[in-house]
Amino acid sequence: MSQGLLDAQNGRPRDDDPSGLTRRSFLKFSASVAALAGGGLILGFSLPARSEGDVRKTVIGGDGVETAQNGVLAPNAFVQIDTSGKVTLIVPKVEMGQGVYTSIPMLIAEELEVPLDSITIDHAPPNEKLFFDPLLGGQLTGGSTSIRYAWEPMRRAGAAARALLINAAAQQWQVDPATCRAQNGQVVHAATQRTLEYGQLTEAAARLPVPSDVALKDPKDFKIIGTMAKRLDSPEKVDGSAMFGLDVRLPGMVYAVIVNCPVFGGKLATVDDSAAKKILGVRQVVKIDNGVAVVGDHTWAAKRGASALKITWDEGAGASVSTRTIVADLEQASRGTGAVARKEGDVGSAFTKAKTRVDAVYRQPFLAHATMEPMNCTVHVQKDSCEIWVGTQVPTRARDAGAKVTGLPAENVAVHNFLLGGGFGRRLEIDGVTQAVKVAKQLDVPVKVTWTREEDIQHDMYRPYYYDRISAGLDENGKPVAWRHRIVGSSILSRFAPSTIKNGVDPDAVEVAAALPYDLPNQLVDYVRQEPDAIPTAFWRGVGPTRGTFVVESFIDELAVLAKTDPVQYRRNLLDKAPRALNVLNLAAQLSGWGSALRKGQGRGVCVMHAFGSYFSMVADVTVDQGEVRVNRVVCAVDCGMVVNPNTVEAQIQGGVIFAITGALYSEITIEHGRVLQSNFTDYRILRIHEAPEILVHIVKSGEAPGGIGEPGTSATMPALANAIYAATGKRLRHLPVGEQLRTV
Repeated sequence: MSQGLLDAQNGRPRDDDPSGLTRRSFLKFSASVAALAGGGLILGFSLPARSEGDVRKTVIGGDGVETAQNGVLAPNAFVQIDTSGKVTLIVPKVEMGQGVYTSIPMLIAEELEVPLDSITIDHAPPNEKLFFDPLLGGQLTGGSTSIRYAWEPMRRAGAAARALLINAAAQQWQVDPATCRAQNGQVVHAATQRTLEYGQLTEAAARLPVPSDVALKDPKDFKIIGTMAKRLDSPEKVDGSAMFGLDVRLPGMVYAVIVNCPVFGGKLATVDDSAAKKILGVRQVVKIDNGVAVVGDHTWAAKRGASALKITWDEGAGASVSTRTIVADLEQASRGTGAVARKEGDVGSAFTKAKTRVDAVYRQPFLAHATMEPMNCTVHVQKDSCEIWVGTQVPTRARDAGAKVTGLPAENVAVHNFLLGGGFGRRLEIDGVTQAVKVAKQLDVPVKVTWTREEDIQHDMYRPYYYDRISAGLDENGKPVAWRHRIVGSSILSRFAPSTIKNGVDPDAVEVAAALPYDLPNQLVDYVRQEPDAIPTAFWRGVGPTRGTFVVESFIDELAVLAKTDPVQYRRNLLDKAPRALNVLNLAAQLSGWGSALRKGQGRGVCVMHAFGSYFSMVADVTVDQGEVRVNRVVCAVDCGMVVNPNTVEAQIQGGVIFAITGALYSEITIEHGRVLQSNFTDYRILRIHEAPEILVHIVKSGEAPGGIGEPGTSATMPALANAIYAATGKRLRHLPVGEQLRTV
């Protein structure tokens, strides 16, 4: 895999890069393509390119792209093939460990008929017109949408390039294109077995009109899609040559460490930096509105300098905020009126007629992201330009943040994106970029701004604290005939994408809860927005489904116990209208040995979920001994539609399970006097290697369109784990994390 546009030594765009995307051309890039329509396959677009020292001239016309002299074939925004036959894929999503730098190339390789390992990968530059994801409403990576977004556009991009190459070869041979086929990077004439390599055809193909309608392969003919492909980015990650934001090195670069106000919403009052400036390697101290940056010759000097600062903070009203006050506000709000997310039947009458009524309150805490790679951003601000080197899930928002802080036009801001050392939603935010640009504005050299782990955990943008009131009315057989669910919490989308809020409902906050796979004849689901004072909130590996699935699936288990019915059978009885959900439930039960005997102190819990376009069922086996939980095994059955790379699916579920166990057992951000009490992995504990369970994943073969896979594993694990703990102990825990509660109950 190539890092493409970035020089491995200094992180700048390479002047000798075959794409020709120099720093100067990059700054002109957005303006030059602004007239092009966005979304899906963008025909008639190509990046500037050089071949043998001769710059290609591109003319965009109604019939496609005409290329003069020695150019690469670039029939769309994603695929380039040069005269040597090299295939470069401009990937519209970012790689943060989820495997898109393998699975998306598989889509192109399948239709283009080239070996997977022959594809070179470049990050897509910021350009919402070209790389717009309609599922997310922008050029973003998140929401388990990457393959759902790429499934058809990427295949069509490869098929368009293939068709052009075949047509070019057919013209050269003066034969019918239908008598030719693409195979292993070349075009073959079936009757004569003549062949032409792709590189021999690019110039001729670039002069042909791009086909507006191309035939895609029948799934039965797939040779790459659906295979167990090895990760293309693994070798560079193993040998250390892979470039993350933290790896950027620029000539003359300095290093900065941030000290933010410990109280949310607070500001800097005074700072005594005399001791810091005496430390060897410290260059200067830079003030920003809510913090101080110490600039040094290296990060260690800057960190030591930051520790020596004597700061007085203007804490503001945020100093009175605590977890206790936030929960009290949520509880009070839960008694108000909510915005209706779903209403079916006559809920009031159904509750009146129900034989039994069950009411419960579930609470889930603030959670930090704690990404493996600390938050970092490198910036160089000059008089008429700003360059940003960062690993981000939102390249266009990062560019716009640079433009806003500097006052420069967006086209004068260049964002160089990198591999991400974990995202989980944290790098959907641009607070770190904004802060780094503010520091860089006060310097005349590039600066890398790094947050320590303590700054990261104590100044994260957190998974919201949620407070759920849920009720069910049961008939004489224990089946729910009335369902009432009120969700109270922060609205991330009101800040992140306000246009998605309709009639007061945040669709993320109510996801899963408002679209259950179960047959519930009378139900009312509503939402009350309650923002925590001063505490910033953000997405956390599937906020709505993670929160909603825990509440719903834990509560369904409660109802099964009251009905004296096996939890798996209880769910089966409610899934007649959801055959895909029923199928994964049956598979998970079978594969886990559901119903077999367990020793004392052991328990088995189940969960069913439909989210992100995928169907999940998970069974967790646990042992609880003196309040300590050991997760022994997790069995997952998943129907995520058509699978591109089973290796990636399995790895994502395994990672999601580990992430969820950490969250369910240990993770919690608590606040006192406006300050986060946790600071590092000593008190914001994560699962240790020796604690990881056996994780078995069964992928259902399906012809349906692909579903998301990055977040469902996390969402489904938490309730399965909580239900298993109940089965082992008889203790129903409605507040996460459960670990501390078990030790104190």
